[in-house]
Amino acid sequence: MSQKTYKVRNHRKTDHIYTLADNVAEYIDVLAGHGDRTMFVWKEKGERNEITYGEFTELLKNFSLGLSGAFAGEDPERVRIAVIGETSPRWFASYLAILAAGFTAVPMDKELALSEISGFMAFAGISGVVYAPSFNESMEEIGQGHPTLKLLIPMKAPGEDAPEGLNRLSFDELCAVGQESGREFSADRDTERVAELLFTSGTTGSSKCVMLCQRNIFAAMKSACETVDFNKDDVLISVLPLHHTYELTCTYLAGCDFGLTICINESLRYLMRDFKEYQPTGMVLVPLFVTTMYKKVLAEAKKAGKDKILAGATKAAHALSFVGVDMSRKLFGDVREAFGGRLEKIICGGAALNPELIQIFETFGISIYEGYGITECSPLVAVTPYYRRKPGSVGPSVPCCEARIGDGAENEDGLLIGEIQVKGDNVMLGYMNNEEANATAFTEDGWYRTGDVGHMDADGYLTITGRMKSVIVLDNGKNVFPEEIEEYLSNVDLIAEAVVVGREEEDGVVLTAVIYPNYAKYPEKTDEDFRGEIQKAITALNKKLPSFKQIRKLEFRKTEFEKTTTRKIKRHLVK
Repeated sequence: MSQKTYKVRNHRKTDHIYTLADNVAEYIDVLAGHGDRTMFVWKEKGERNEITYGEFTELLKNFSLGLSGAFAGEDPERVRIAVIGETSPRWFASYLAILAAGFTAVPMDKELALSEISGFMAFAGISGVVYAPSFNESMEEIGQGHPTLKLLIPMKAPGEDAPEGLNRLSFDELCAVGQESGREFSADRDTERVAELLFTSGTTGSSKCVMLCQRNIFAAMKSACETVDFNKDDVLISVLPLHHTYELTCTYLAGCDFGLTICINESLRYLMRDFKEYQPTGMVLVPLFVTTMYKKVLAEAKKAGKDKILAGATKAAHALSFVGVDMSRKLFGDVREAFGGRLEKIICGGAALNPELIQIFETFGISIYEGYGITECSPLVAVTPYYRRKPGSVGPSVPCCEARIGDGAENEDGLLIGEIQVKGDNVMLGYMNNEEANATAFTEDGWYRTGDVGHMDADGYLTITGRMKSVIVLDNGKNVFPEEIEEYLSNVDLIAEAVVVGREEEDGVVLTAVIYPNYAKYPEKTDEDFRGEIQKAITALNKKLPSFKQIRKLEFRKTEFEKTTTRKIKRHLVK
């Protein structure tokens, strides 16, 4: 299929001012060195709060000392402490304090069902759990069924006593214990022990427990510092959950190494308000949020009767960019103001992003840099350099690792397409208590098998085309990666969501698109309208696709697809 031409700015490569930290002890020293700079800004019940790097460092040191005292006499390698709740400075302080004490941190997804949280806690053998106020009641219920659980640590203490048989010390109480202990703070420097356990949120129905060491964590952090275009004067808005290793590494670990300020968004319904108040210069996002931001722009333009003007200005700005004329600030002042007036850069990963959105945001004066990662690689694998961008590619591998394409076949452009494999300091120690998965996770020569499929160009830039587990094998032996076709379908305005599957029928495997129409945008359309108009759009699309990739059948559904907490469709549930 012919590709559109996109024009983006390549920014001048500059020397990044950050500090190399190989372990949590060195990292905490880096944070302390930023002193009185504002580290976090957040709101609680409408009241604005701030904390400096110096204050934060003292907080985590005291908490770490308190934790060490609470688990004195225990084998540190067997002390595993979960952290669960909304993003907050105390969440991040807890994570670092656990690592500093020589224990294992277990970030947990707050959106999981309580039964899943309980199951993961049992699997990991949790010794303690730090939790936000929203879990005060439920965590005490869960805690009574776990024999390894020795301590409950609410970030803010509830008023009533702990249930019988459970020990409870609040975050503040442990900080006080640490402060009054008289012991000198000393952080763990062992880079090879298991420092973190992460449960994957698979779209194929299985979840594994990934073991990371400090070498993994800080290799990825240093690579993020080297490749993302941040500096100490940046202001970021944090919207992704902190248990998400992508947010933890790129926004928090890397961002705070620079000494920048992170403003925490308490809820997506307040995001536009936060743009105006915090005036961010950068963000780390997944494609869903980029799409949502663009939809907000379109909705506001339509409400003001300026949607046609916006469309015309976008086309004009794109055309002018080919002759080196940047009209973003003059043509899109209102759009830029809606995002606070200073937003310049967005790091985007976690799923494929429509290249047209990259171009549209470019015309607004906002650069989007795509990246690629996987939990098992801590998670960073590749990032598009800000100084040499290629829309549609996730960039070359980051400094801490190498990437290669495993055995495969050439695509229609003559590029080898196959499994993406990774080797480097960011690659996990393995899966906890899962020898079967560990046996298949690596090649014979030691490369991690990501399960993602893509190709690499002559400059080493990766393009992701799909997942090996979702590949559809046609009767003629051709392989179809559904994600590639789904990306084309995402450009059809009438389609809200689509999943491409292979249906077994009498004549063989039939390439089928299961579609959830865009009911929200077109409430006036009937099901018959959607079927007819979407069929026309698919017919037009098929003319541009190779015959073996053409959609032969359409199925429609009335509800959204079920998704993971990171908003990825659970493909295995699509029947």
